[in-house]
Amino acid sequence: MLPNGSYDVIVVDATTDGDGLALDLAVLAGPHKGEMASLHATGLAIGELDALGLPGTLVVENGVPRVTLEP
Repeated sequence: MLPNGSYDVIVVDATTDGDGLALDLAVLAGPHKGEMASLHATGLAIGELDALGLPGTLVVENGVPRVTLEP
């Protein structure tokens, strides 16, 4: 997982996974540009196809990731 911080990301893969989506995110800028992060997101009001290509912000705090996707 990425170090604590805030990262601009884009969704490169999304798969329905139980009660949410399994997301693969690519970091777009900074020293971790090009690195991938995978996480399980719940509470999103979009499906897997709609998530593909969406930009967002990944925040890692104390090793715990949280993603917010832009519409």
